[in-house]
Amino acid sequence: LKAPVSGEHTPIAPHPTTIPAMAGLTDSTQLQQFVKDKEVVGLCVSGGLDSKTVALRMKKQGVNVICFTADIGQPDEEDINDVVKKMAPCGVETVIVDLKEDMAEACFDCVLAQAKYDGGYWQSTGIGRYVTCRGLIQAMKERKVTVLSHGATGRGNDQLRFERYTNVLDPHMKVYAPWRDAQLLQDFAGRAQMLEYLQKNDIGHSIVSSSTKRYSTDANMAGLSNEAEDLESLETAMTIVQPVMGVWPHDDKAVKQTVVMRFEEGRCVQLATGTKLPGSAMSPVQVMELANKLAGQSGIGLVHALENRVLGTKSRGVYESPGMELLGRGLELVYQAVLDRRSSQLFKYLSAHVSDQIYDGRYFDPSTQASMTGIRHLAQAAKGTITLELYRGNMYFLALTDCPHSVYVEADASMEASEGLNPVSSQGFCEVCSVEAKALANANLIKSNTRAKPY
Repeated sequence: LKAPVSGEHTPIAPHPTTIPAMAGLTDSTQLQQFVKDKEVVGLCVSGGLDSKTVALRMKKQGVNVICFTADIGQPDEEDINDVVKKMAPCGVETVIVDLKEDMAEACFDCVLAQAKYDGGYWQSTGIGRYVTCRGLIQAMKERKVTVLSHGATGRGNDQLRFERYTNVLDPHMKVYAPWRDAQLLQDFAGRAQMLEYLQKNDIGHSIVSSSTKRYSTDANMAGLSNEAEDLESLETAMTIVQPVMGVWPHDDKAVKQTVVMRFEEGRCVQLATGTKLPGSAMSPVQVMELANKLAGQSGIGLVHALENRVLGTKSRGVYESPGMELLGRGLELVYQAVLDRRSSQLFKYLSAHVSDQIYDGRYFDPSTQASMTGIRHLAQAAKGTITLELYRGNMYFLALTDCPHSVYVEADASMEASEGLNPVSSQGFCEVCSVEAKALANANLIKSNTRAKPY
């Protein structure tokens, strides 16, 4: 994937507000050590309540902290520079790093590998983390940052992803997790304490009314994750989620439309509504943005999942990935035409491994990259134009054309008289297969009652 070019990140001058010394809170020993060792901390922020709280806490304890935000095409951010404005009252400098091209390439790799996780989740968060870590670490090193700080909790997957990616990309960079710092956990047991802390320091923050939204979101170009709060109860319907990237299939706003996609070596190079392709190739960013728009309009890509976390717990999520689902289904139909049975079996194994590795924060590991090499080799034959009809959350196959490596031969598969495979010639094949079948039966190795005993 393309690494971010130096100069693509934009530093913003810190807010002129001076931050008074801490009052009423006990110093964090970890932060004290950073001050003593003259560490430069790069804090990954989103502009939310947690980000403001941690940034202010660091600043007031005298930590040399610089904030960083990755622009990875977040659909819930109208203007990524708003993050800078939100963080400014905390007296910190914020750097925006443009990683949209990297994010689009990561989406294409995930589609290429068909790397869904439990419940059909397209791993928008898992993809976003390796793009974010790689891009921000490079930007941080340019600013002489020695400690990467992330806002992941001590109960989820993201803490492992942030730290493993930091470890493999720069073994010398330290990692600080505020929400594993015992002192910060004591000071800020929940959102109410964080909000009170900001208010006492004359820093405003608005929380979406609990009557309209009682769950958390994490978004990027690949999709949007809705988790936590009310969604933690399995007695809460997934339909409490208000889609950001599209509409529910049952919504009257869901539209019926035809889309056409052109794939070259497993990569979507053209996408349009109707049945005619556009005249020129499109960039991955353009494809992802249009795919998200079109699929979202038809209620595509909304899934519910109870996924297996790395730590061994279960996590519930309602995920939106309209563009990934559209491109993924289109490519899947091309794969069905060009991969023989054994290639398909190998592909499924490699796909499952890549999916698990992305989820676990191991995208750069040797086994992942070796698997991706195999997938790219198999995908060389994935060339074709696929036309689908989208309607109320469903995608219907209409046509596959211009697919030169298709191994589907209509005459051989036909149930009508044709010039294809001669049915009479199958007699000998069936007789050969019967030799093994009869040998197993005669050796009393076939058990017809195969029902499992109940627990």
